[in-house]
Amino acid sequence: MSKQQSGFTLIELVVVIVILGLLAATALPRFVNLTGQARLASLQGVAGAVRSGAVLARAQVLVNGSNGGTMNIDGANVTVNTSGYPVAAGANGIAAMVTGVVGQGYTYDGTSRFIPTNGGVSGTCSVLYAEATGTATVESSAPGCP
Repeated sequence: MSKQQSGFTLIELVVVIVILGLLAATALPRFVNLTGQARLASLQGVAGAVRSGAVLARAQVLVNGSNGGTMNIDGANVTVNTSGYPVAAGANGIAAMVTGVVGQGYTYDGTSRFIPTNGGVSGTCSVLYAEATGTATVESSAPGCP
């Protein structure tokens, strides 16, 4: 009586290992580069908060019918321009509308930029606020920031 052996041949094992290696080589870079995507998502979140703050101030101005100046919005004294949007400069401008952003990983340069302090390359990643239109855009000027 002859006995048949069953199992995988050496070539089959090598082919499986090569396929697993190729899958790992293509999937690994996607998981390694998550910090850039997280930094970009954080910047986009801050830009959304700044835009929301500007729109909220503009809505309050339209409801009250004022032509600018200082207004009390949600307990904060906010200085708005004649268009009804918070001014960019100073602590009573747009920075007063997004107090949760400043001090929670971002600093405000006092003129128009929110700059990340944690996990970002300072000065290369920022959110720029445009006072005239109440918009905020993500700016990146270096490879360290997406």
